[in-house]
Amino acid sequence: MQMNISWVIILVVIFAHYFQSCNGQDYGGEETKPAAPPPEQDNCNGIFITYSFEGRQKVYPLVKNVSAQAWSFTSMLTVMNTGINELKSWKVFVGFQNKELLISADGAVAMDGNGFPVKVGKNGTTLAGYPQSDLKTAIDTAGDFTQMAAQISIKGTQFGLSEKTNPMPSTIKLVNEGYKCPAPKRYKTYQQVCCSRDPKYKPKNVTTKFMPRSYGDLSITYDVLSAFTNRYQAQVTIDNLNPLGRLDHWNLTWEWMRNEFIYSIKGAHTHKKDPSECIYGPQGQYYKDFDFTTVINCQKKPIISDLPREKANDDKMGKLPYCCRNGTLLSPVMNETEARSIFQMEVFKLPPDMNRTALNPPQNWKINGIMNPAYTCGPPVRVDPTGFPDPQGIGITTAVATWQITCNITTPKPKQAKCCVSFSAYYAESVIPCNTCACGCEQTAKCDANRKPLLLPSQALLVPPENRTKLAKAWSHLKHLGALPSKLPCPDNCGVSLNWHLDSNTETGWTARITLFNWGDYAYENWFSAIQMKKDFAKGYENVYSFNGTKLTNQRNNTIFMQGLPGLNFLVGEVNGSDPNNDPRIPGKQQSIISFVKKHTPRINIQGGDGFPSKVFFNGEECALPPEFPKSTAAFKSQFGLLPAVLLALFTFLLLTDGLH
Repeated sequence: MQMNISWVIILVVIFAHYFQSCNGQDYGGEETKPAAPPPEQDNCNGIFITYSFEGRQKVYPLVKNVSAQAWSFTSMLTVMNTGINELKSWKVFVGFQNKELLISADGAVAMDGNGFPVKVGKNGTTLAGYPQSDLKTAIDTAGDFTQMAAQISIKGTQFGLSEKTNPMPSTIKLVNEGYKCPAPKRYKTYQQVCCSRDPKYKPKNVTTKFMPRSYGDLSITYDVLSAFTNRYQAQVTIDNLNPLGRLDHWNLTWEWMRNEFIYSIKGAHTHKKDPSECIYGPQGQYYKDFDFTTVINCQKKPIISDLPREKANDDKMGKLPYCCRNGTLLSPVMNETEARSIFQMEVFKLPPDMNRTALNPPQNWKINGIMNPAYTCGPPVRVDPTGFPDPQGIGITTAVATWQITCNITTPKPKQAKCCVSFSAYYAESVIPCNTCACGCEQTAKCDANRKPLLLPSQALLVPPENRTKLAKAWSHLKHLGALPSKLPCPDNCGVSLNWHLDSNTETGWTARITLFNWGDYAYENWFSAIQMKKDFAKGYENVYSFNGTKLTNQRNNTIFMQGLPGLNFLVGEVNGSDPNNDPRIPGKQQSIISFVKKHTPRINIQGGDGFPSKVFFNGEECALPPEFPKSTAAFKSQFGLLPAVLLALFTFLLLTDGLH
């Protein structure tokens, strides 16, 4: 019996030694050495960027058409600071070119401000760092990779590729100011580039801890006024800085990234008040005894609008400077005070951000209005705290933390404008109308969306675009303008149109008449229009007689700014004719003569096109222009060219009263 026990003890010792040896082999041996960095990284004194394609696979639906087959893909973007200067708010352009739809990019946000998923198509996109927006140097961090580099894991979908293709972006580059990037080195599934400081770039003398504030068409400031363990008070300020910019009935939205929610708001309102997203979400799991029925908004992407003017003195909702203007942000040329809007809100946080210094602004900001330009907003950038007048009237108090969101106006794409322009002249009988589908076309079954518009008589400008067909046909026949196509061009479909008419041209000066037409039901209060002339021809500007006009200075010295006179600042909407059953609707209309002198522009060629604007704006929106100018009537002489004006007017009248609908 004792012998058996001895053998058991010996076996236990042997097995224990065996397992210890195994554990030592698994965990106590030599550590695996990390892969050596590429030699180019060691030689890069700047920002080293790499893009690595990791793989892809087909996704449903499976189709035979290669161009229509979808593939899911993953890739890794790495941005490393290998220089001696800290990189603030890094931004990298990735030239995606295979109709990519980005589903996520962990560690970054898309600069277009719409949030994921993002359709980048074939034009690529710019990614900005979040939450790690700044890349410190190895010197300042003792080589801490987590502080000097950012790795972005990208997931998305792409189209139009064969199975053996390795889809790579056309380029990768840093787009931060002051850096130059050569063409990247390309490999089968890998790209790399070293971006260095531009020796010609002279950085501003920055003595602040954070980034200097940048200029944009629209600047949004996110100020944290006070901070507590689980919540903070924030103020959002929207400033219109562009003299040609404007917003009416603005809608502002963003994306909370850390499950925050808006408990209360003042100076604005959210479109939706629904506590269910908090009650059934992580907010309700943490704040178990919280009454969420009083919470203003629990959406991840809230939509916020300004309050009407009658709420300005409301004790609960108003009583804030620059609030409650019904969402109107005027041009600073019109009124600097009304070019700003402000609202405040109380924001609640969730773990792991339960301390007063854990402050994270929302991302993916977007703002728009009615009949206004489209804005593209960048990510929030940490700037020096905003200073405010002390309530006691002594000194200045500062915000706890401040971020700036810069938004810029984007030029409308073809057939996506909101207003259009027609050209006419004293020396031409025909009007060059607005472009076909200038503001888009939804119904093209009965008209041609790509055909050049038909020339019109001047009387047709008073007729709604969709009712001009009979006039256009008759005019083409009378003037022998050529055979008409079987499928006529579509109308411009714009709610607002402008006509620029050259009225006279003498040795010492010339005049033009601008007419604004409102074809919609919406009346534009405090409207403005602006024209930009070619080169410096606006130097000859003399006066606008029925509007309040001024020539802008500085970089816009070729721009003439116009707005309605007091009492005439409403561009009313379209109304019914005298006989609604037969007469076409009548647009809201305002017009004025503009005079110019030739003393400062002796070489101006009025009939050659110099008398027509190169850009026209209405309420900040850039309007679509015709591709050509009116031609002299001599070019259209025919046997009907001397048709008496009385007969032509009578014919037009008969057409107008012949049930144009």
